[in-house]
Amino acid sequence: MIWDVELHRVLLHRGARFEVDAGFASDARRLVLFGPSGAGKTQTLKMMAGIAKPDRGRVVVAGRTLYDSAARVCLSPQHRRLGYVFQDYALFPHLTVLQNIAFGLRGGWLNPSRSSLDPAVEQWIGTFHLEPVADHYPHQISGGQRQRTALARALVNDPTALLLDEPFAALDNALRARLRAELRDLQQELRLPLLLITHDDDDLRVLADEVVHLHGGRVVPTPVGESA
Repeated sequence: MIWDVELHRVLLHRGARFEVDAGFASDARRLVLFGPSGAGKTQTLKMMAGIAKPDRGRVVVAGRTLYDSAARVCLSPQHRRLGYVFQDYALFPHLTVLQNIAFGLRGGWLNPSRSSLDPAVEQWIGTFHLEPVADHYPHQISGGQRQRTALARALVNDPTALLLDEPFAALDNALRARLRAELRDLQQELRLPLLLITHDDDDLRVLADEVVHLHGGRVVPTPVGESA
């Protein structure tokens, strides 16, 4: 089993209460968590990555237990070995493309050198054709190049799985279509388990081997007549 997730968390904000109660198990190498805005998709992904802490539950990815409240297992985000791409990419504006990618290799908060020659950094700069902009800052590159930089940073540490939060939301339709195809081809080449969250039907069509529907913080049955 690649994905074995059972997560529970109650969120309170300004008197409002929202409960995430998400459980799913799947052997799909490309799994899509699908639902409208406010369904709890991002919270679920952050809890899987260790960025947010659930009240209880478990996260097992590719046979590794990353979190299990009953067994008192809670690996740090760094030790979970999950590549994570944020919706807004979360690139550091004061670091170059090369430095942003190299940051994924560091255990602390010191900025990488502008002249880093780490083989893994060079590999991913080449894979995503970022050589012409390696010394550029995020505000100097296109949306597609920013996404490729974020993907390279997530992959540079050789993760066991890749988590993506609405990775195409900030892009125009033509660029979305091209980068969807690139991501599908990359995943097929690497054979890396991928979990993507979206509310876009086109993402399902191109990328989903299996779909988990989330609504109101809970997994709901697949609508009749709908398939990936």
